[in-house]
Amino acid sequence: MYFAALLARTEDGWEASDTELDDVETLTDLADLAREAAVEDDTVVVLIEQEDAWFGVIRVDGEDDPKVFVSNAAAAARSSYGALLTDELLGRDDSDADDLDLLDLDGTEDGEPETEEDPETAADETPAVTGPLGDAKLLEDFGVGERELLTLQGDALSEIADALGCSDLLEAVR
Repeated sequence: MYFAALLARTEDGWEASDTELDDVETLTDLADLAREAAVEDDTVVVLIEQEDAWFGVIRVDGEDDPKVFVSNAAAAARSSYGALLTDELLGRDDSDADDLDLLDLDGTEDGEPETEEDPETAADETPAVTGPLGDAKLLEDFGVGERELLTLQGDALSEIADALGCSDLLEAVR
């Protein structure tokens, strides 16, 4: 079960809303959703969690590229919304899946000679990332330092919202 909330900074504090991620397929889609919630291009923080397996923080400041942090890359990569974040952070591209149409049943491209591949070399092509991934300093100016973000466990989103001064708002949208 996922939970996602948008926290939009305003001159009066924060505005919170829960958000549906059903139409979000890329980090760009998520950043666009955050920008729509922004007040005058101010900061929007998107908080995502999958039960107690992992949490993610996405910060969008105006038209700047989003900053992303994922608490547990291995757990997140096994979920659809988490994979969206980890794939972006690792530079993986979904268009590689489109290349499958060009492959023969044996996995080689048409006309390409078959070669034996060393299993150890093949395993090294896509390294497994465990632990936190991304920019752990993305909320430092809001009072959530790198060390604190890296050590959050349990109800991490509530602790982040508490540090931002909007825990009541986050609880209201849960």
